[in-house]
Amino acid sequence: MKLYNSLGPNPRLVRMFMAEKGMDIATEEIDLMGGENRRPPYTDKNPSGQVPALELDDGTVLAETTAICEYLEELQPEPALIGSSPEERAETRMWTRRIDLGIAEPMANGFRFAEGLAIFQDRMRCLPEAAEDLKACAQDKLAWLDGLLEGKDFIAGSRFTLADVLLYCVVDFAAVAGQPINPEHKQVLAWFERVGARPSAQSSLHPASAATGMRG
Repeated sequence: MKLYNSLGPNPRLVRMFMAEKGMDIATEEIDLMGGENRRPPYTDKNPSGQVPALELDDGTVLAETTAICEYLEELQPEPALIGSSPEERAETRMWTRRIDLGIAEPMANGFRFAEGLAIFQDRMRCLPEAAEDLKACAQDKLAWLDGLLEGKDFIAGSRFTLADVLLYCVVDFAAVAGQPINPEHKQVLAWFERVGARPSAQSSLHPASAATGMRG
């Protein structure tokens, strides 16, 4: 297998997931800043032009972070980051979807349409006038989550899951890209520190992060 890797929270999510499982997969760097992901030969493999993507031994290419992580979990079920039972897997998928739609997506587009506009305006339809409202929507959901985290170590209670990996990578990126965690969100901040103390949080950082100022 080969992981098409780059800067940003999405490739980091898969790297952190792999680190938690102790998986070592060969990588090929894609120059995100140079737009390599938006043209052939990369788009011949992944027409969406997004990173990461996972190329299997038979040439099949999987894109979308959740699909990649689901596949890796099936290959190596332990430690379970999605779940060891139907109930656990359903709970993790519920929270992953909530975070993806309610926090990750508006945070990402809030960045693309504002701080990242110079990078993205020629690659996708951008709506600069929507940036601040999208950021506010993400903060509303973080405030909602803050109220649900009290008494919990992780989003799904005592289990560390894909939902935690997703939220951590997105929030860590956003914190240095114009969307810091609201200091009033005490439970989210405590959760962020707990996850950030895990070895996978540091080992999954991209080597170019320090040079670019982008967490990913």
